[in-house]
Amino acid sequence: MKRKTLTPIALLTLCAGTIHAIEPLKEDVGYTQRFAQRVMASGDTNGDGKFEKAENAELWEKNKKYDRNRDGAIDAEEIGRYSLKYVTGTGRQLHNVLFKRVDGEGVYLDFYFPEVDDSNKKPVVVYTHGGGWAAGSKQGAGNASFDKVHGALLKQGFCVVSVGYRLVKKEQGTAMRDCVIDSKDAVRFISAHKDELGVDPMRIYTFGDSAGGHLAQMLLFAPPESLPGDPELAKYAYKTVAGVSWYGPCDFENEQLFNHDDRANFRDRFGARILTSDSTPEDKPALYREMSPVNYLTQESPPLLMIQGDKDTTIPVKHAYHMQKKAEELKAPVEIMIVKNAGHNWRSVDAPIAPSRNEIIDRTVRFFVDHQ
Repeated sequence: MKRKTLTPIALLTLCAGTIHAIEPLKEDVGYTQRFAQRVMASGDTNGDGKFEKAENAELWEKNKKYDRNRDGAIDAEEIGRYSLKYVTGTGRQLHNVLFKRVDGEGVYLDFYFPEVDDSNKKPVVVYTHGGGWAAGSKQGAGNASFDKVHGALLKQGFCVVSVGYRLVKKEQGTAMRDCVIDSKDAVRFISAHKDELGVDPMRIYTFGDSAGGHLAQMLLFAPPESLPGDPELAKYAYKTVAGVSWYGPCDFENEQLFNHDDRANFRDRFGARILTSDSTPEDKPALYREMSPVNYLTQESPPLLMIQGDKDTTIPVKHAYHMQKKAEELKAPVEIMIVKNAGHNWRSVDAPIAPSRNEIIDRTVRFFVDHQ
């Protein structure tokens, strides 16, 4: 059979189509307005153009900061005028970069360049925020301790990327698996634009807290080609070098790792975020296994530092010991750091935490620097 030869024009058209299938590397100037619309759509249940606490008390607590005039109501204009928080740094920044679309919904990331940007092969730390896979945003990268970690990494020559993955919403059919896929697609997007960004996709580091700690472990251990999302992004390779997880879970199959009250409500607290609306009972073991980072650990895995609080009732310290035991069996490079008197989010319980929050931050930064 005669092979069909593409003309130069056809080749150009084919290449152009491929390029345009991947989102360009640019800031979305309309992001803040759309963000305001999303908040109002969730909170303004009576459709009067104002979001009040009585309409959704839980969502109000997360968004009451937008009530600038303190009248007990939020409108889209107030949200639009609110300055979104970003990482503190003197280097170049790209905010609200659209990296993929899913069913018409945009998924975004923020990119931060080091203060001294003199390399076209810069390492990248990918931050995945906490919030139980169902709350939080990429703006968390600029909050409190995370801002300090990221600011220090920027000074050390790392780029920092904060991923705004889709949140678990049963009405939209999203589950924990989608959070992982979006996080992996963000790294693939970085790889696709490596020349424009001046980064090395073979030097990817991961960092996250709570649910984001779980995602950081999944990014670190799960093979790059696993859990594909956007078909155009799937072709771009990357390699993870090291990761840090703050109070993130590592295993959903083993319910004994969770406290008694958590086990009693396991289906509601975690299972509901792993399973999808069309999951069958037969699907449950495979989905729990797939979302458990410990199952991806091998002797060849990149180094992981797990930092857990010994009085954390949300993600018990047993997760760190469990990962350490598995690592010792496999001779895998996992370190754990146990923080005494620490609950979730390094909240002190009964006594000051030890080591201190600043020591935790320093240890985190040093782990990345040591594995450059």
